[in-house]
Amino acid sequence: MLLPLKDGELQRLIPAIATGPQFNASSGSPQQVLQRVLIAVIGAVLALLVSQSQFSTQWGGVFMVVGFVFFFYLLWGPILAAGQRNNVLRRYPAAAIFEGRIADLFTRERLEGRQEQTDQSGRLELVENRRTWLCLELEDQDGYLGQIRFPYDKKHKPIRPGMVIRCLVLSERKDFSRISALSDGWIPQLKLWVGDYPYLLRPAFEELCLRRLR
Repeated sequence: MLLPLKDGELQRLIPAIATGPQFNASSGSPQQVLQRVLIAVIGAVLALLVSQSQFSTQWGGVFMVVGFVFFFYLLWGPILAAGQRNNVLRRYPAAAIFEGRIADLFTRERLEGRQEQTDQSGRLELVENRRTWLCLELEDQDGYLGQIRFPYDKKHKPIRPGMVIRCLVLSERKDFSRISALSDGWIPQLKLWVGDYPYLLRPAFEELCLRRLR
């Protein structure tokens, strides 16, 4: 079942500016965080050194500003990434609440990175970092809708085929004849949210579902 959203509801459900959970989701892996720390520190130090040098009397203030921008890269980097990701869904002209069921679920191993490390003999070996992802196939009375995929965790063990799931459906077409994207999903029976990124303001979505799906 698809219930089209009213004007302005999509923008209220998916914010333009990153929320706390979206900031955390956009912070990335420990390696990415470390990379941002190095960029922020090196960029800030270089900019501040140049601003204090004798060659920058005219542009000292500009370099000071650049230094502070680099210093706060740890904050605005994830905020910018989350805002860009939110706007991908906010730009769709058609959005609807979907209520259906989990038709099937399965796991997949996903390669998330490679790194070199030394073995006991001192030789370099390439180690692959893999993570298990859970894929949920969604359907309603009209048939198959699409998939929601996310990293598997112990809290996902109770998920079973046949359970009701709700999410947002986004499309370029007002008749939803072609589905372009799905948001994160809400499984009310388990009071569990699933998805690889928290697009929705979750309390607002739960409240809207209670009002629209009575």
